[in-house]
Amino acid sequence: MSAPDARAQAVELWRKGFERHRRGELRAAVELYRRSIETCPTAEAHTFLGWAYAHAGHVERAIAECKRAIEVDPDFGNPYNDIGAYLIEKGALDDAVPWLERAKSAPRYEPRHFPFLNLGRVYLKKGDLSQALREFSEALKIHPHEPLAEGAARMIRSRMN
Repeated sequence: MSAPDARAQAVELWRKGFERHRRGELRAAVELYRRSIETCPTAEAHTFLGWAYAHAGHVERAIAECKRAIEVDPDFGNPYNDIGAYLIEKGALDDAVPWLERAKSAPRYEPRHFPFLNLGRVYLKKGDLSQALREFSEALKIHPHEPLAEGAARMIRSRMN
């Protein structure tokens, strides 16, 4: 199979995995993501395999898959953000920051406001209200009326007054 054909097949397997994932069929999604990676490794398939592992409670495996995604395509921002989010979940707030900062500047990343939201959460948990407000405000510049950012910014402003 030619490289373009293998990539097209891998993308199709990844899309099918994503559909199964959205329906809550984690085992089927994991199998399709793995088949996608075997066909032609992509950052997307590794990242979403990690996401499936995280949903199943396997955070370390999720982080490992995101690191593989970065090896495949360092410009893809989603795995940086996901690693940051998984580290937040583990309570490793300081460790999450550099991953989230890298996600903010990744050339290829959607939804672009997520690392700002996650950094806002980090700074809020650390009690740094002014930095948290800056991050939530940046998220709102990218994605106006984002409910989490609006609510957090409103709460922080009320605490600061």
